[in-house]
Amino acid sequence: MNKILIIIQREYLSRVKKKSFLLLTFLTPILIAGIYAFMIWMMMKDDTEKRTIGVINESELVSPVESKDFTTFDYLGNTSFEEAKAQMEDKGYYAILKIPENILDSKMAELFSYKQVTIEVKSGVGSQIRNHIETIKRSKIIAEANMPDLEQKLAATKTPISVKTIKFGDDGEIKQSSTEIAMGLGFAMSFIIYMFIFMYGVQVMRGVIEEKSNRIIEVIISSVKPFQLMMGKIVGVAMVGLTQFLMWVILSGVLIAIGMAVVLPGVDMDSLQQAKTLSELPEGAASLNPEQLKMAQDLLGTFDFAYIAGILGAFVFFFLAGYLLYSALFAAVGSAVDNETETQQFMLPISLPLVLALYIGMAVAKNPEGSLAFWGSIIPLTSPIVMLVRIPFGVPLWELLLSMGLLVASFIFVTWVAAKIYRTGILMYGKKVSYKEIWKWLRYHN
Repeated sequence: MNKILIIIQREYLSRVKKKSFLLLTFLTPILIAGIYAFMIWMMMKDDTEKRTIGVINESELVSPVESKDFTTFDYLGNTSFEEAKAQMEDKGYYAILKIPENILDSKMAELFSYKQVTIEVKSGVGSQIRNHIETIKRSKIIAEANMPDLEQKLAATKTPISVKTIKFGDDGEIKQSSTEIAMGLGFAMSFIIYMFIFMYGVQVMRGVIEEKSNRIIEVIISSVKPFQLMMGKIVGVAMVGLTQFLMWVILSGVLIAIGMAVVLPGVDMDSLQQAKTLSELPEGAASLNPEQLKMAQDLLGTFDFAYIAGILGAFVFFFLAGYLLYSALFAAVGSAVDNETETQQFMLPISLPLVLALYIGMAVAKNPEGSLAFWGSIIPLTSPIVMLVRIPFGVPLWELLLSMGLLVASFIFVTWVAAKIYRTGILMYGKKVSYKEIWKWLRYHN
């Protein structure tokens, strides 16, 4: 046992002391926050490019598009399309909009340009023409109905409704919930586990290959058993991944606290959560609109301490159990080959269940109670990812315990199988290994 602890300590310290580990640990939360902030800024940024579009209107519509913001429409009267095309460069037209005579029947206008038009221009032109036609049709219907106030009455029937989700706790307590947050949280955790299993599992495999190719392994094996060496590597790298994740949680919490302090300085969060209308908002949050208020209340109501503790606890377990399961297989692959090139034939059966689990997770988010969700979260090869998608929606305790039990049992079995491959393959050099050869190693009784 002491030898395993020494190997764990070596694997752990040799990795956490690297500059790459420190940079990745401290910069990743900042980088992710920066990427999301940049994406939000880009989505909110208005298109300020000035453009002029020539319009050939062959229909009976009167001014179906009007200049607005930074886009100007220039009606060309009786100008033919060929003439307008020839004048595009001289007049500096960004594009030519052709509205055909049968626009009401064809419902299709054409936008010509020498380069691909932006989505804003395309959607803006389409929405203007559509709104113009709908206005004409609506006016005709109102006139035929002989009800001048029909439009106001129809507008009065439009009633926006928002649905607030509430969960009953086991003790009957009512708690606010958010389907969107549960879905986003499940996807985020499952993807992190997928990334960690691959990233740190491959580190174990590469470490084994490196020691084997440098013949260092022959010296190490003289002092420790192959099983001790394999377990020391697996557990040591697992502690590195867990350390990095915990650091990310702490740094993310600090960034969130700073962001809330900047966006909502000095706001009483309890009052914000209990506010039912904008008039009840506490001082400092008066600038929130209804959608922002709902989002803030969903976040505050969903992420209580018990919820966060349960989610983090489940994440840590399934991360460790899933990593230990797959890293044993990665270690076995590393011991069976002489270089990374030869690993490709053995990597597919290992990586396929992980990739499949991601796709199952997408379907599970739509139906977390279905049979696909159940079996995907129970089968050990997919459960570390699929179960993390289900947990934010609520999973029966017996299903959670069954999934955990099967995952632990599978890890023990796979470790036993991997150890048989490891102890034979670790000293095997210069021979191209096949599945048939590995099957022989598994049947050795030494």
